[in-house]
Amino acid sequence: MGSRKVTSSEPSDWQGKHVTVAGLGVSGIPAAKVLHARGANVTVVNDGDDARAREQAAELEALGITVRLGDGATLPEGSELVVTAPGWKPDKPLFAAAREAGLEIWGDVELAWRLRGPDAAPWLAITGTNGKTTTTQMLASILKAAGLRTAAVGNIGVSLLDAVLGDEQYDVLAVELSSYQLHWAPSLRAHSAAVLNLAPDHLDWHGSMEAYAADKGRIYEGNRVACVYNVADKATEDLVREADVEEGCRAVGFTLGTPGPSQLGVVEGILVDRAFVEDRHKNAQELAEISDVHPPAPHNIANALAAAALARAFGVPARAVRDGLRDFTPDAHRIAHVADVDAVAYVDDSKATNTHAAEASLAAYESIVWIAGGLAKGATFDELVTKSAKRLRGVVLIGQDRALIREALARHAPEVPVVDLDRTDTGAMLAAVQEASRLAVAGDTVLLAPACASMDMFANYNKRGDAFAEAVRELGS
Repeated sequence: MGSRKVTSSEPSDWQGKHVTVAGLGVSGIPAAKVLHARGANVTVVNDGDDARAREQAAELEALGITVRLGDGATLPEGSELVVTAPGWKPDKPLFAAAREAGLEIWGDVELAWRLRGPDAAPWLAITGTNGKTTTTQMLASILKAAGLRTAAVGNIGVSLLDAVLGDEQYDVLAVELSSYQLHWAPSLRAHSAAVLNLAPDHLDWHGSMEAYAADKGRIYEGNRVACVYNVADKATEDLVREADVEEGCRAVGFTLGTPGPSQLGVVEGILVDRAFVEDRHKNAQELAEISDVHPPAPHNIANALAAAALARAFGVPARAVRDGLRDFTPDAHRIAHVADVDAVAYVDDSKATNTHAAEASLAAYESIVWIAGGLAKGATFDELVTKSAKRLRGVVLIGQDRALIREALARHAPEVPVVDLDRTDTGAMLAAVQEASRLAVAGDTVLLAPACASMDMFANYNKRGDAFAEAVRELGS
């Protein structure tokens, strides 16, 4: 890790500044309102021109904000800054024009970072391909257990603009950040940060795995106390080595094995800290038991260790780690136990929308009937099937790209029974659960971990998980 001193940015004088906000929606509208309230001349540009966009535009125009619908490519005359919704791709013509004009391009995270006050709460930041939301919520629970005023913000929960500009005072913020948000946040400097894991995702947006990893790695830039990485994922440690951080910032690893010095890990069912203790070469601090983590699946224990590392970097006592993990309840559709029917467990991990997440989910159980399929988003499934084959009692496939999984199973697990449901209607989930129940025997787990996005059949992964749970209830009735 390199070293440099980075000071916090002061809020700018916005009076009369011409700012272009790219995109209506959950980040664009608040950004436009905040900047307008500070005296900026705001123009919002948006690609779409549908009924929803016109309704949103009317709301902003009533405040005196200019809105241009159906024209997100042209840079408005006189622009001095562009603030973009995080999902807008870097190769859009608007950004090329902004760069040619020598303008800065900020995302909503960058805007929040710049607008925070001089006594603002420090940020403990989390990113990764999978596990971000759970880890951020675990961290917030631990911080609250320590008596700290905090909130889970960023890509979840409270918006960052609300958190830094609202009336509520925080001691520290648990901040989830996506690769998109990090791409557009050049001056962000966290107290401490973690990259949980790296696997191919959103490559159509970033252009390459290298660019995706580099954007994730931005989270470590300027860290003051700890850069937390995954010992089992060398790419995350490489990002720490490449980061410019403040003098004295430490690399802290987490592992499901026995931790070395400057690591957190697991010893005989106990989560232990050998990073934030005196004489870490000889001593370890017990933090919690595996049974304090809900659910105690391997990838979720890794999430808990990452959250604990960030909390300990902030000075949280061991007891608060235990109490915070005990108090934490994961969101729905994240490896959630739905019911036991005839001694078979039914588990909803509809949030496993890519192969990396599905692999972690499949690793949590010994004997599985796997329900999978949906929109593959360009993914391949050979590695996932190879790693998970020995755990599979059977597989039920649904969704548009199920053939890709079926072909990988034929290559790498030909002995595993496969039911291929040639359906993409929402009612297919009931049929899938019924077929899975026929393949399962007592002691098995029927696991919905699709390894694919849901939009070919459902509005989102929540609806897919709800359909699974409803089908299980019908099965047990």
